[in-house]
This record gives sequence, structure tokens and C-alpha cells, in this order.
Amino acid sequence: MLSTVLIVILILLLIGALPTWGYSSGWGYGPGGIIGVVLVIVLVLALMGRL
Repeated sequence: MLSTVLIVILILLLIGALPTWGYSSGWGYGPGGIIGVVLVIVLVLALMGRL
């Protein structure tokens, strides 16, 4: 249950960090890339049953 909530929150953060939005246009792809890597790690851990 907790891993599902964590994955949903990370997906929403990833969408919010994309540089297509006006307030984040100067950020580049850094925040989206970092959140994407964290999302992949959490997904792998959830699929392995460690989370």
C-alpha cells in the first residue's frame, strides 16, 4: 500500500518537474531526470518486494 502511494507521488512530482511548464522552464531536465531515476529505483524495489 505504501509503495503504491509513493509511486503515485513520484509520478506527480515527475510531471510537475518537466520543463514544459512556465515556472520550470529555466530548470532544464535536471529535476525531471533526478525524480525519474528515483521513480525507477522505487519501481524496481517494489517489484522485487523490498519496499
